[in-house]
Amino acid sequence: MSPDELTAAGQLTLSAYSFDGFADPSYVDRLSDAATRDREAEVWVAAGTDGLLGCVTYCPPGSPWRELAADDSDGEFRMLAVAPAARGRGIGALLVHRCLERSRQLGQRRVVLCSDRRMVAAHRLYARFGFTRLPALDWSPVPGVDLLAYGLPLEP
Repeated sequence: MSPDELTAAGQLTLSAYSFDGFADPSYVDRLSDAATRDREAEVWVAAGTDGLLGCVTYCPPGSPWRELAADDSDGEFRMLAVAPAARGRGIGALLVHRCLERSRQLGQRRVVLCSDRRMVAAHRLYARFGFTRLPALDWSPVPGVDLLAYGLPLEP
């Protein structure tokens, strides 16, 4: 992606998290910095005739963006964001599907992710894909931010 596209992806991510009240001040720089995420992981976007609609960061083995993945057999993604105006159009599902495809391409046996306790719409999306809670992996990066872990076994 071009530098301008990465800037737009970072702005979309920050905007989506901010719209829902999830842009903790300690997290704003990481949300908006899609260029670094693209260098150290894989940033994917969904775009349409009306512009950028969604963005996700896929964290392959070796990426410093991995938080929950136990080893190379786990896929992981984070920072799934859909533009507020594009919600309800299947953009989030499209991006999750792409993350699952990428994990299968890499031969991974499971996909993991963490999500803020308050992100109930995202939790419903993950449940539709068959993700289940992994409470033993729940964690808190900063006081007041509680992250719930989810996992989905992949067919071999």
